[in-house]
Amino acid sequence: MTATVAVQPAADVRFEDILAARERIAGGVFVTPCVESPALSAITGAEVHVKLEYEQRTGSFKERGACNALMQLGPEERARGVIAASAGNHALALAWHGKRLGIPVTVVMPVHAPMVKQRRCAELGARVLNAGDTIADARMRADELVAAERLTYVNGFNDHAIVAGQGTVGLEILEQVPGVEAIVVPVGGGGLIAGLALATKTLRPAVRVVGVEPERCASYAAALAAGRPVRIDSGPTLADGLAVPEVGARSFEIARTRVDEVVTVTEDAIALAILRLAELEKGVVEGAGAAPLAAFLAGKLQGLRGKRVVLVLCGGNIDPLVFSRVIEHGLAVDGRLVKFTAIISDRPGGLADLAATLAKAGASVQQIHHERTFGEADVSTVMVQCVVEVRDRVHAESLYGALEARGVRVTARS
Repeated sequence: MTATVAVQPAADVRFEDILAARERIAGGVFVTPCVESPALSAITGAEVHVKLEYEQRTGSFKERGACNALMQLGPEERARGVIAASAGNHALALAWHGKRLGIPVTVVMPVHAPMVKQRRCAELGARVLNAGDTIADARMRADELVAAERLTYVNGFNDHAIVAGQGTVGLEILEQVPGVEAIVVPVGGGGLIAGLALATKTLRPAVRVVGVEPERCASYAAALAAGRPVRIDSGPTLADGLAVPEVGARSFEIARTRVDEVVTVTEDAIALAILRLAELEKGVVEGAGAAPLAAFLAGKLQGLRGKRVVLVLCGGNIDPLVFSRVIEHGLAVDGRLVKFTAIISDRPGGLADLAATLAKAGASVQQIHHERTFGEADVSTVMVQCVVEVRDRVHAESLYGALEARGVRVTARS
């Protein structure tokens, strides 16, 4: 005999379940701030408020559903423990609240799940196992352990209690931002947008709910096209928390009649959004959390300009090494970090003249490399590969002009 969460009719989550979840998790989960951002408003053309779900104890909104699900387990289920396949945030939420409630937790994570999330789960006392390259692979291993150890499986985006718990985000937003006209929500497995849309549309049907997912894993868009959840081939994405190859059936059934629009965003847009949030909001937000802003920056939400909009910043669990690389890539996307090759004289003083020209133009040198062996046939010149920081693309063009005015040929710009 196996112990699993009961499978219920697809669209059985009710608004009353969200209200009950709110009462149940009170005190165990933070009511996170939802604050206006003048800086983001200025660059988007909307009145932007940000829901800071990355300020939860484990860094994401997932705590809401996890806490709600664990608190509804019976005594025998609590004693045996729970299991889940997760790329990180759901696993973290279960680990935290499992420890708090005295419930053993096992999490199965893809091999390439962010190290920071794997380590933190272990620190919270969870049994951490790795299996496969995708969530689907991890789920197969988790199902084997459900059968072998009679554990209760808690789905991170399709479980009744999970969806109801995530819906509490919508209740809070409506109370915190009077007159909100639109809410922009990241979409992975669909649990967050389903619960939020159910709460929002029940209380304020006119509020527009917009989903955002990465182009490399657009499983919700695929489900809309097919009229039902379908498994897609997904690629690696900065929004690893949204990399779910098949949206949940329950979540999709709830969301499909309540979500007004779903858009996709590129990796460059996500990287730029992470950079903007770090610079303008002083917040470290993971790719999934940055997706709503990415949609604005990519011009996908023109219909929301001039409106009062909430961006749900759903998580902040990004690996520090990945964060540093993303910031650099974001600077490149923004035209503030440029790479080019300069052909200069190989006589004494040639490199010094190049450095002086860069300094006079106000560019900050990040990296410089002489290339003699594989350079041009003209032995009187040398190739110098440069990476420099500039203010913007206009400043970069001014820099190139200054170099050419000094007789420096600039090639291979990027």
